[in-house]
Amino acid sequence: MTKRQDGRALDELRPIKITTDFVKFAEGSCLIQCGDTMVLCCASVEERTPPHVAEGTGWVTAEYSMLPRANRERSKRDVAKLKLSPRSAEIQRLVGRSLRAAVDMEALGERTITVDCDVLQGDGGTRTASVTGGFIALALACRKLVEEGVLPRTPLRHFVTGVSAGIVDDQLMLDLQYSEDSRAQVDLNCVMNEAGEIIELQGTGEGRAFTPAEQQDLVRLCAKGNRELLEVQKKALGGTL
Repeated sequence: MTKRQDGRALDELRPIKITTDFVKFAEGSCLIQCGDTMVLCCASVEERTPPHVAEGTGWVTAEYSMLPRANRERSKRDVAKLKLSPRSAEIQRLVGRSLRAAVDMEALGERTITVDCDVLQGDGGTRTASVTGGFIALALACRKLVEEGVLPRTPLRHFVTGVSAGIVDDQLMLDLQYSEDSRAQVDLNCVMNEAGEIIELQGTGEGRAFTPAEQQDLVRLCAKGNRELLEVQKKALGGTL
């Protein structure tokens, strides 16, 4: 099988490391490292919900940002621009939708869990790392609510993972790093639950169009990666939600 620049096989994930309880004050937190991509994920619980949420139900949302030196050149903070960048806004909506798919809002009750995903270092795949790490932070926050007697059981229905795949030089690759992502002909992000069902799929023909058959091949590649990420999540959480 053809090897990539970093020596990985085409269908191989980057090394994954998840450090739970990475910060002191958040109800749930972790640092997720996917190769050279590093994202700090913190889940915070508030005993209130936004106005649009139905009475008796809860809400889960996410925020996403990149630190100024997360990339090769310094970028301005969103606060300095007085608005969230379109890219950050799009990614945090993806993360929020992905995490909400795992939660029984009635079981959560009238409270909000906000998952902050801050990219410390970006080398491709920051949105999918935010989904995978964000779920760990969310699960730890829900576990704390159960342990403290606030909830009788976890409101989580299932695990959630996310990974990217793409076509680079007409070769299908799993989990693109920046040197691959920056020249990918096709880029696809796939979020799945533990049953292998798709929660969200984002695919773009950046350098060329791609066929339905190629899309299916990329989804199968992502399914393999998500199964492997699921095992990493379960290990980080002690095997259970």
